[in-house]
Amino acid sequence: MKKIYYEKIGRRYVPISEYDSEYLDSFSKGTHIVMCYPGGQSRRYNIDPNYAAMIAAGRVAEDAMCDAIRKASEMRPQRTPITPGQQKAWKKLAKEFGDDLATLSLGCARDVAEAGIKAQMAEADKLLENPSVRLAYERFLFVAQLTKDHTNGI
Repeated sequence: MKKIYYEKIGRRYVPISEYDSEYLDSFSKGTHIVMCYPGGQSRRYNIDPNYAAMIAAGRVAEDAMCDAIRKASEMRPQRTPITPGQQKAWKKLAKEFGDDLATLSLGCARDVAEAGIKAQMAEADKLLENPSVRLAYERFLFVAQLTKDHTNGI
């Protein structure tokens, strides 16, 4: 919905503002964060991704990410459920090949990447359970935001 707001200047009405719900919900090129919470939402446009912190968090969560990626990339039957005959044949094949048997289909690259990211987030959440770590992190975010606001002239 598009709406134009006017202001009376002298004897004429002059357009001063425009509201467009489609434009309001659109994003320009760049990195943006949208947070939704009870009673509202906030958006931060064109933020600088913190690659250093992401790489550091990735190093901390490396083992958990590898396990999650390994599990997500395991091959498995494409259709489920399988019939009892197929299950019996599969168990026989698994017995012949041993623990090294790979199943029939692979997860896609997106699923594998999401598994790694979820593992990284889980490791970060574990670290943030410590009240001191959470407080230090919140203070860091506060100071970073103040610095960013100051340097951008806001």
